[in-house]
Amino acid sequence: MDKNVIETVTETDFTALMLAVRDRQDKAAFAALFQHFAPRVKGFLMKSGTDAALAEDCAQDVMTVLWNKAALFDPARASVATWVFTIARNRRIDVARKARRPEPEALDWGPDSEPDQADIYEAGQETARLVAAMADLPDKQRVLIQRAFYGDLSHSEIAAETGLPLGTIKSRIRLALDRLRQSMS
Repeated sequence: MDKNVIETVTETDFTALMLAVRDRQDKAAFAALFQHFAPRVKGFLMKSGTDAALAEDCAQDVMTVLWNKAALFDPARASVATWVFTIARNRRIDVARKARRPEPEALDWGPDSEPDQADIYEAGQETARLVAAMADLPDKQRVLIQRAFYGDLSHSEIAAETGLPLGTIKSRIRLALDRLRQSMS
């Protein structure tokens, strides 16, 4: 027999099998398609650089898609082989994209863990030292520090409120911060 006639008969048989799967969910027809195409899909995927285990998984996925989406098969648009290998190519592309996609960072959900008691004690001690250091500042410096940091005012706003020159405000705050650093270290 002529080779073209054999291929045509075989493709016609595949079309008939696919139509049986599409129209009647024929499990025997699907088994015949699976037996023919699954090893070829695996080989196709391995030739395109996919390792054997992943190619086996992808071939299984392709055949599952063939069963689940059989209603989409249209023999007027493509042969069964073209349809199956298009599904396989798309699956290979999906796997490659997923492999290149970075994993998202782990997000911490839920309540924060309780702070360590030593950290709480240390923060309390530091706060007490800061209060003592603030009390040791001259009144003119302490008032400006309190307005700048506790009142959340800019130097210009403090100058507008107090009527002091901006340079004086900046100098007093800088001197107060230097004294606080020395007291806290």
